[in-house]
Amino acid sequence: MKALVFDDHGGPEVVQLREVADPEPGHGQVRVRVAACGVNHLDIWVRAGMPGVGPMPHILGSEVAGTVERLGSGVEGLNVGETVVVLPGRGCGHCEFCRAGREQVCPRYRVLGNQRQGGYAEFVVVDADDCYVVREDQWSLVEWAAVPLVFQTAWHMLFDRAGLRPGDRVLVESGGSGVGTAALQIAKLAGASVAATAGGESKRRRLVALGVDLAIDHSLGQVRTAVREWTGGRGVDIVVAHVGGETFNESLASLARGGRLITCGATAGPKVQLDLRFLFTREQTISGAYLGTRSDLESVVQLVGQGKLKPIVDRVFPFEEYGQAMMRLTEREVFGKVVLTP
Repeated sequence: MKALVFDDHGGPEVVQLREVADPEPGHGQVRVRVAACGVNHLDIWVRAGMPGVGPMPHILGSEVAGTVERLGSGVEGLNVGETVVVLPGRGCGHCEFCRAGREQVCPRYRVLGNQRQGGYAEFVVVDADDCYVVREDQWSLVEWAAVPLVFQTAWHMLFDRAGLRPGDRVLVESGGSGVGTAALQIAKLAGASVAATAGGESKRRRLVALGVDLAIDHSLGQVRTAVREWTGGRGVDIVVAHVGGETFNESLASLARGGRLITCGATAGPKVQLDLRFLFTREQTISGAYLGTRSDLESVVQLVGQGKLKPIVDRVFPFEEYGQAMMRLTEREVFGKVVLTP
């Protein structure tokens, strides 16, 4: 099969499109013919040298949509020819976290394209119970590839970690990103009022078209001012944070007393400054979120299938144009998801 492979960590140039052996499914596994694979900042960090990457040579790609092509022994309830999306990560199944239904916290949690071979290939082998059958009558497999990781993460952030309730006011950082477009849709569907940020007037207008109540051009600054005016000086109940860097303090300053900031990323930098006095006197909460649970993915797959949530694809690139896909992501031109196809 052809696959995008790298032998050593580095920039985009280390990734090469070449022929490798087709993977064979073992007991309880299936081989999926990849139709499309979503691109994430995680792919950049893994390629650059994130600890724990393996095996090498390595294939990136955490968001797979495709067709079941071969069954391993012992597989039941899944048939050749069915179209599926794949759970991005799985735990050991035995530790205290896995037994509690929190396998994303498992010390041996393994993510496609990070600790396992991923979907930047014609085929990928995964556990059969990690596959969720989807239909193509409303969304293509390219669009389904824009769902698994970002919608699962956004759902986990808002419900499992932030305790989203109808009537809450929510601020979504970088609302035009993959996680951002997922989070603002989920929050609106749950009955929340949503503010979201984006860089530039064009992206701001697209946020308005998606139904946000307040769209903020963060390139102009004044995020906290706009949020405070929108909420009558109160601030928001929840911040969906995934940018880091200087953005973190603007988001924290936009938070109401008793509010919750949930973060799942640090695309603008992992180091932030924090005045603990404001945190404890206002009884605010800062929590982390890493992907999500199986039930989180099941929930979003069902709602996307019903058309209540919409995958948003920015651009589709063939494997041969991997470099352009990465450039589009790193230069922050994206609104929605970049997707790769074999």
